[in-house]
Amino acid sequence: MEIVNDNTFKAEVLDVKGLVLVDFFATWCGPCRQMMPLVTEISNEISNVKVVKMDIDESPKTPAEYGIQTIPTFILFKNGEVVDKKVGSMPKSALTDWINSYL
Repeated sequence: MEIVNDNTFKAEVLDVKGLVLVDFFATWCGPCRQMMPLVTEISNEISNVKVVKMDIDESPKTPAEYGIQTIPTFILFKNGEVVDKKVGSMPKSALTDWINSYL
């Protein structure tokens, strides 16, 4: 799992064929820290989904373009297009089921 920024977002998310999960987070966010190990596990377990993280403080342009107002926010992209969005922390099973529903 890699961290993307405003400069790499297009190449690492929008130009990718297939499903990409973007975890918009901040280092100071408690629920984001709670989700971090779950997102890491999912990135290791679901091999046909690219998982990336974006720190909203270090890269504010992209989150603003996608209307991120609350974190953590998870956006699923398929072939560069937004297919769904989830906001807030959730159990790993809920996040996995959500991702799998788009495979």
